[in-house]
Amino acid sequence: MKASAAALGAALLVAGCSSGGGGDKAKDAGAQITQQPKDSDPFWVNPDGNAARQVASYAKSGKDSDAEQIRKIAEQPTGEWIGPENPEQEAQGFTEAADKAGRTALLVLYDIPHRDCGQYSQGGAADGNAYRAWIDGVAAGIGNRAAMVILEPDAVLHLVDGCTQAQFQEERYSLLNYAITKLKSLGSTKVYLDAGNAGWGHPDQIFQPLQRAGVAQADGFSVNVSNFYSTKDSIAYGKQLSAKVGNKHFVIDTSRNGNGPYTAGKADENWCNPPGRKLGESPTTKTADPLVDAYLWVKRPGESDGTCKGGPQAGNWWPTYALKLAEGSPS
Repeated sequence: MKASAAALGAALLVAGCSSGGGGDKAKDAGAQITQQPKDSDPFWVNPDGNAARQVASYAKSGKDSDAEQIRKIAEQPTGEWIGPENPEQEAQGFTEAADKAGRTALLVLYDIPHRDCGQYSQGGAADGNAYRAWIDGVAAGIGNRAAMVILEPDAVLHLVDGCTQAQFQEERYSLLNYAITKLKSLGSTKVYLDAGNAGWGHPDQIFQPLQRAGVAQADGFSVNVSNFYSTKDSIAYGKQLSAKVGNKHFVIDTSRNGNGPYTAGKADENWCNPPGRKLGESPTTKTADPLVDAYLWVKRPGESDGTCKGGPQAGNWWPTYALKLAEGSPS
């Protein structure tokens, strides 16, 4: 996505998957993926994700060192990006599996019409009616089970930076309001509306659009999704923005910000598969600031941002990049 953003991760159907809570191990093709301690990290680790499968593959091939590097990714909860075709089935599968493990599912909704303004993850629902039907499907799939939803990475930001064409803007505000209202009508779903990152501009430019999009009805907002800005800078940006939108809480994507942003390439593509990056803080609800509800891995480390710098299509697993992210990162 343009200068800020989220590549669509291919959602995994998890019907039949199960994972134990409290450190129990899930039997997944030999990968033995472990949940994190619930008191600090209540989010569900998918035992059948791309990273878990890569761990099993490396282990089977005798590449034990590589397997342990990728395990750094596989044993952390990451966002499950709901696909366009079967939203109810996917949302149900993820939340049921999380519920069985006594955990909360982390879901990312990224299907707004005219998504990504012609960049690597362009697309989205065909029109407003299709989007509302998609949201309805997601909501039906979640039901009363616990979920945290990151809503539409870049959708508000692109209203501000001129990327989204004028004729689509009113509809986008309406659709975001609809999504927040629908999801908040569920029993146990928290919603965080995406609000850009520390490097794109100033909170003064986005706080009113966030308000128009319905952030007051949400639990808060998300920052740094699929980006690389440091946690320190993300907290500073989020706190400035929070003060302008009723002291709303926020969450930070720390999945790949261990080395901060890449600055040696072309400025307009430094967000896309940048070299030399590392994993950031592990997902947790125990953060450095009371306004920060969680550090999350919204973007799944190891999945491509797009066909730049030798990468595969946006959202596709890229094991060599995953290894580079993990190497040198704390275990």
